[in-house]
Amino acid sequence: MSIDVKNLGKVAVLFGGDSAEREISLMSGSGVLQALQSRGVDAHAFDPAERDLADLKRDGFARCFIALHGRRGEDGAVQGALELLRIPYTGSGVMASAIAMDKIMTKRIWRFEGLPTPDWRIAHSAADCEAALAALGAPMIIKAAHEGSSIGLTKVTDASQCRAAFEAAAQYDSAVLCEQFIEGDETTCPVLGEGDGAHALPVIQIKAPEGKYDYQNKYFTDDTKYLCPSELPAGEETEIQQMVVRAYRTLGCRGWARADVMIRASDRQPFLLEINTSPGMTGHSLVPMSAKVAGISYDELCVRLLAAATLDETLAKKA
Repeated sequence: MSIDVKNLGKVAVLFGGDSAEREISLMSGSGVLQALQSRGVDAHAFDPAERDLADLKRDGFARCFIALHGRRGEDGAVQGALELLRIPYTGSGVMASAIAMDKIMTKRIWRFEGLPTPDWRIAHSAADCEAALAALGAPMIIKAAHEGSSIGLTKVTDASQCRAAFEAAAQYDSAVLCEQFIEGDETTCPVLGEGDGAHALPVIQIKAPEGKYDYQNKYFTDDTKYLCPSELPAGEETEIQQMVVRAYRTLGCRGWARADVMIRASDRQPFLLEINTSPGMTGHSLVPMSAKVAGISYDELCVRLLAAATLDETLAKKA
């Protein structure tokens, strides 16, 4: 793919922000900024926690690369602001971003569309979590419904653990998700593109210490092992890729995303956990890892995503 970076104009890389994932966003955005600049893109850092988004229009930015994570970054809020400013941006639009950030709504849509996702309950108290554990069985995952990077997530095996787990999630979110735990292989699969042109990149199998792929093991240790190629049977990899692309299209995603999938050990059934529409781009991040196996360098991936920046209304006009 040949992209004339001169046609991309002045670019703002949005990173930092004020969500619980600010630290990760700073790492992602720094990498993206350096990659774009190395390719000759007129790219500049822009932290919405420190500057008003209206400055984007005033300062003549032609498009934005969104490297924000979490709330007010990948939940449709920034996307809506950029729609009003009429500045094209990377990734999914307002609706898809908002839905994908809401794990409960995402699961409802996937379930309606016949896509496999673990059973769940919504909890508003520790007692609700205990009731969910009784219904779903142990182990069970308790997590905030609108956070990423495993923030506020706890695996419980006994009712006595529910109160602490609920409080850990509730400090980040009024909606707490209790989810059936799927015992088996942990994988993730990125998707690039839009509509019929959306396609999956290679699947990554994740082997975290003691099976605990938490915030620390995601970003700050080298103990987690990533297998890409995944070493899964070819049929399983293909099934996951097809399922993830369908899940992506069902939510109306565009640009890029990464879906997490568990493969149940007992029957090798894959289950969709969630989808991230603004994936990490740090040194430990998985989309660049998968893209590299597909022959796409980090720098090239950043330029490709930037070149695909658009607005919801642009898509409407095309239709």
